[in-house]
Amino acid sequence: MLRDRLVCGIGDDRIQRRLLSEPDLTFEKALKLAQAIETASKDVKDLQSHLKQRTKCLQSSSSLRSRTSITLVTGVESLGSSRVSMATAGPVEVYLDLLSQPCRALHILLNCTDIPHKVHTVALRRGENRSPEFTRLNPMQKVPVVVDGGFVLTESDAILKYLVTKYDVPEHWYPRQPERRARVDEYTAWHHSNTRPHSAKVFILEVLLPSQSGSPVDAVHLTRALAQLDDTLDKLESMFLRRQPFLCGDDITVADLLAICELMQPVGGGRDVLQDRPQLQRWRSRVQSAVGDAFELAHTILYAVRDRRKAKL
Repeated sequence: MLRDRLVCGIGDDRIQRRLLSEPDLTFEKALKLAQAIETASKDVKDLQSHLKQRTKCLQSSSSLRSRTSITLVTGVESLGSSRVSMATAGPVEVYLDLLSQPCRALHILLNCTDIPHKVHTVALRRGENRSPEFTRLNPMQKVPVVVDGGFVLTESDAILKYLVTKYDVPEHWYPRQPERRARVDEYTAWHHSNTRPHSAKVFILEVLLPSQSGSPVDAVHLTRALAQLDDTLDKLESMFLRRQPFLCGDDITVADLLAICELMQPVGGGRDVLQDRPQLQRWRSRVQSAVGDAFELAHTILYAVRDRRKAKL
């Protein structure tokens, strides 16, 4: 019979059994069945090979993640251990004018962390920041500036973060944990277009411009500046001090230093911008308590400006 001759000529037992089960087997039907079975068999083998390869990849990936995790942990530990000890560090040179808010923030940090340093006073009111010597150091003619060996760094935000990253100071100043550090970066980014300009503008309008020009305070512009500052203070309370003692969490950070020094600036004109804000007053007290005498030391010159101005009124 045709079926027997077809089946006997096939070497694959599975195909033979399948063909023998067909009652009306023709050559065309036998060919299609044989091809279908062979294709299915090949697909199964390919799938098995793929699954084996996938399993190997997953095992390799798991091993890599494990090694990476160990490396990351070791890296974090080495980051902490590589910080410069205060006992062996040479002093950093800092160029400051304590009438400058960012300079006061830096001054407070240096004194309450005991980072070795040497202060060079640059009197902005006398134009010392425009001298050839200082301009070579910082072409932008701004303070503060830090010189650490041969490394010169400007911009207060960068300086504060550099110092607390390099030196062996308490981690809370600029946390290594990514989310906590991001909160500090979040505030300092916001600070430069909110707290800083709005606080400074009040001091400029109420103290600097009248003293330089001899003209009275521009009441219209001052009222507008105070309204802008009030909006900033609202955001400090609702965004950053919401249910936490400091701007970025449970501990003081460099963000608090930058903020408090800006908000203290109008004190030079006899104005306490936190007077009617109990939440911000409590925050200020916590900052003062955290940094101790370094706070009053940094603000001595500002208090003197306030007292001289009061004596003239």
